[in-house]
Amino acid sequence: MPDQKLRWGILSTAKIARRAVIPAIQQSNNGIVAAIASRDANTAQEAAHALNIPRAFASYEAMLESPDIDAVYIPLPNHLHKEWTIRAAQHGKHILCEKPFALNVSEVDEMIAAAKQHRVLLMEAFMYRFHPQFARARELIAAGAIGKVQVIRSAFCYTMNRPNDIRAKKEMGGGALMDVGCYCVNMARLIAGTEPQRVQATMIQRPSDDVDDAFAGILYFPNDVLGIFDCSFRTDYTEWLQIQGTEGRLDIPRPIKPVAPTEIILRTGEKSDAFATSTIISVPAANHYQLMVEHFADAVLNGTPLQYPPELDRNNMVVMDALFQAAK
Repeated sequence: MPDQKLRWGILSTAKIARRAVIPAIQQSNNGIVAAIASRDANTAQEAAHALNIPRAFASYEAMLESPDIDAVYIPLPNHLHKEWTIRAAQHGKHILCEKPFALNVSEVDEMIAAAKQHRVLLMEAFMYRFHPQFARARELIAAGAIGKVQVIRSAFCYTMNRPNDIRAKKEMGGGALMDVGCYCVNMARLIAGTEPQRVQATMIQRPSDDVDDAFAGILYFPNDVLGIFDCSFRTDYTEWLQIQGTEGRLDIPRPIKPVAPTEIILRTGEKSDAFATSTIISVPAANHYQLMVEHFADAVLNGTPLQYPPELDRNNMVVMDALFQAAK
């Protein structure tokens, strides 16, 4: 269907939708934002007007019932992902669900089962992995640029000091691991190319809430590969990824939210306290949100396989469940 465009419905007026995903769909070559829904009619109308969206719905259910919507993007709070993914599937809508997929792996299993039952596509919205920067890093590793991968280190941290924020509420799936640590787990798994055999973890509870304010974990992959990460709501903004191999390492200063110019630093030949070779590999700027929604739309419209099927992302939740148990 080369000329057809996927008709998207946006299930809520969340900030991530307004600032990133809606503009990405509107800039894409195979999708349009056909509608936006909110539980409040005025909120929906205001968002539709501000974002140049043709239709506004005063309830999520009303939008799902519309025959003019092919797929939905779900940026709702984490505890609502399962419910509205299943409802969307029951209405025959394909689903791009914001990360993390759900509150635990049993919820993800229900979501996948619903998508299969109703023959719709389901994908988790980890946008970073569609950026050419991440693809280039994996190409370098596959080509042996740093030898055999030994350690994958990462961090994703920022200051979150709003006590009423949904990310500080346990019942809504809050906490540092669910909000930002999930990226670190995902990167480590994709770089390792396999699943960890066991994990260790520790966390610091948020003083006024029953969620993790800071979290650190170790993933033990086959062949003695380690994944080490930390995430928190307690520091200045930090994101980075380092892949250490037997012959060198890759440093990616902004693996999740790249800014131009995007750079990967390849260091090889270290014999003492200095690297013999340090090469900066430039990667073209790209809108990874746009690449993500175009990939999903292509899968719906043309039947191309999802690069990241839901079963693969289910394993991210398996690891996160294990990390929480280890930390406790």
